[in-house]
Amino acid sequence: MPVNADQPLAERVRAAVGAVSDPELRRPLGELDMIRDVTATPAGIRVDVALTIVGCPASDRIEREVRAAAETVAGGTPVEVALGVMTPEQRAELTERLRGGRSRGIPFTADSLTRVIAVTSGKGGVGKSTLTANLAVALAQSGRSVGLIDADVHGFSIPALLGLVDAEGRTTRPTRIDDLIVPPVAYGVKTVSIGMFLREGDEGRAVAWRGPMLHRTVQQFLTDVWFGDLDILLIDMPPGTGDVAISIGQLLPHADVLVVTTPQQAAADVAVRSGLVARQTGQRVVGVVENMAPLTLPDGTVLDLFGSGGGEEVARALSADAEPVPLLGSVPLSPALRAGGDSGLPVVLGAPDDPAARAIDAIATALVSSGPRLAGRSLPFGVR
Repeated sequence: MPVNADQPLAERVRAAVGAVSDPELRRPLGELDMIRDVTATPAGIRVDVALTIVGCPASDRIEREVRAAAETVAGGTPVEVALGVMTPEQRAELTERLRGGRSRGIPFTADSLTRVIAVTSGKGGVGKSTLTANLAVALAQSGRSVGLIDADVHGFSIPALLGLVDAEGRTTRPTRIDDLIVPPVAYGVKTVSIGMFLREGDEGRAVAWRGPMLHRTVQQFLTDVWFGDLDILLIDMPPGTGDVAISIGQLLPHADVLVVTTPQQAAADVAVRSGLVARQTGQRVVGVVENMAPLTLPDGTVLDLFGSGGGEEVARALSADAEPVPLLGSVPLSPALRAGGDSGLPVVLGAPDDPAARAIDAIATALVSSGPRLAGRSLPFGVR
């Protein structure tokens, strides 16, 4: 609501503070019904704000920004910001509003406008997670609304790759609003990982879970995490064709699949299997990415540490007796890519001119162009 100088002071202050955005929910406080009261007297202005939960991690920022917004229209009148907490009933109303009135369930259905892309590989050690993290950031930098689920429960690494782990090894945690989980945001990417739910001090321990626990965890990520409106949801899959791959296939049979391999023959042979298993669940393989491809050295020589041609071989094998599967790009060996993963600053941001960063940007562009078209689809618009 715009601020009108002809309005009473309290109404002008309410309009100003209502436009402040909640840093976690990324919606205006007025829209979230968090501005409970505004009173204005000659002695001062008081703004009552209802936070979602006790100990809200964004409370200091909200108080600071609400105060600054109120002072812009207060004309020198002292401003007091009083922070409270929503009642259980108010939180229930908020979570229902955020879910758009939908019942609790997986919002990423075949009719959803969010494109789901599972990034998979046949074996570990091919740089799949590093590539997924950088692709997510590259897509967000291009203006898309992007979410990322780290479904590699046993070998989670996405929080560290996106700088969501501090110097002491503590992982940034989501905010819980009753049964709704609000994921942290890194470089514009809304991210969730099992590493965010482990007890403090247990981050370095192994997650030794079997099939049923893995299935429930993946299902909870899809049902309870509030991503808001997304253009693209990337899922960093565990290597191989085990329990999580089967669960994702059952829960998201309409998802697209991006297969990652290295140029090495052994990696390429196994990568084909991950694509074939995805197809068995009805998912569509949209492309192949070759990681750790040959690197051209400053003197012009080529370092092909893992050989060459694996990406083309995987694309050709997956195209046999099915719709063509393109090789979307080859990402060369890159010290900058490795360093970015260690520091938590993706190479597409930290060293955008590096050959690996340019290759990843090109793959992100190709991935977007390979998406489904909206022509002929019914859009979820309604009359209010």
